[in-house]
Amino acid sequence: MIRPLARSVPAAPTDRELGAAASHPDLSGEMPLALHCTGLFKRYGALAPVAGLDLDAHRGELLALLGPSGCGKTTTLRLIAGFEEPDSGRIEVGGRVVADLGPGRRRCDPPERRRVGMVFQDYALFPHLSVARNVSFGLPRGGRGESDRRVAAALSAVGMAGMGERMPDQLSGGQQQRVALARALAPNPDLILLDEPFSNLDAELRAAVREEVREILRGAGATAVLVTHDQEEALSLADRVAVMWGGAIVQAGPPEELYHRPVSRAVAAFVGDAQFLPGEANGRRVATVLGDLPVHGQATGAVEVMLRPEALRLAPAQGPASGNGRVLSRLFYGHDQLLTVRLDSGQTLRVRVGAYGGIRPDSRVVVGVRGAVLTFPR
Repeated sequence: MIRPLARSVPAAPTDRELGAAASHPDLSGEMPLALHCTGLFKRYGALAPVAGLDLDAHRGELLALLGPSGCGKTTTLRLIAGFEEPDSGRIEVGGRVVADLGPGRRRCDPPERRRVGMVFQDYALFPHLSVARNVSFGLPRGGRGESDRRVAAALSAVGMAGMGERMPDQLSGGQQQRVALARALAPNPDLILLDEPFSNLDAELRAAVREEVREILRGAGATAVLVTHDQEEALSLADRVAVMWGGAIVQAGPPEELYHRPVSRAVAAFVGDAQFLPGEANGRRVATVLGDLPVHGQATGAVEVMLRPEALRLAPAQGPASGNGRVLSRLFYGHDQLLTVRLDSGQTLRVRVGAYGGIRPDSRVVVGVRGAVLTFPR
């Protein structure tokens, strides 16, 4: 059973006051922010991988920072951790300002003063140190007994109690991941940052380890920001997902909201499997080659209709001259199947259906739509 780490009392009075304030909801009833970034900019010559970024994470939340390669995700994490200095903007961790740069303002605390734990993509374990010494490496200097207690608590929290004397090369990839997480948890940070933490694991192990990490973070009551380019990983793990594009956050919300209500065609195409049909909207209805469909909200004029594969339905046509499409191919996954259908109008659609059904390639079918659709201006 995963047990939460005991939070030690910080030595400095200001930290003690901040820790007490952060453990209670604010007057609005919402949990306070563990991370608050406003107006962050970071430039390298003519390039600006972070350009006006605003980002929040609530205490106890697992936030996924999702975006394509090169959008500035890792640079953002390095700015928060203190490994890079922003050109401008403000960062607060646990209610305390750790960076504030702008006209007449120049504060940028070093990493060791930010109460931030970091889990790197390659784990960054010291090969010559035991598991216990790896975990204790980032702890503040103090009594041996207190350090040992924190190491034992951190290893217990990640399910590795009694394994402190092992060396990193004696561990599996999943176990090394847990040690890296234990090292981040041991100092009881206000925030944990994870940079593509599962990318070095094979596909079979990745799903199991990321579920373990999610439960460990929840059991420890930790606030975490996970950087990933994997949509499935972000949607399945996070309480909220922030989509990053061109150095800024373009949408943030619960996974269901991003999947079903993306704010733009670009976000829709990036988060999950989306396909689009042209349509002509008139208020709460839109005319398409699949018929007259209900619209979420209202739209007018030329639009593109977003269709997720699972939002489509298939039925066998009643004869060779009926239906509105033909099945081109079929991928069977066991739990479901994905059919590719070419409509008589020329468009090609992917349709996800259940594992049972006798529709095969070259079958004539009737393609329909389940429920209301989301539209974007064309």
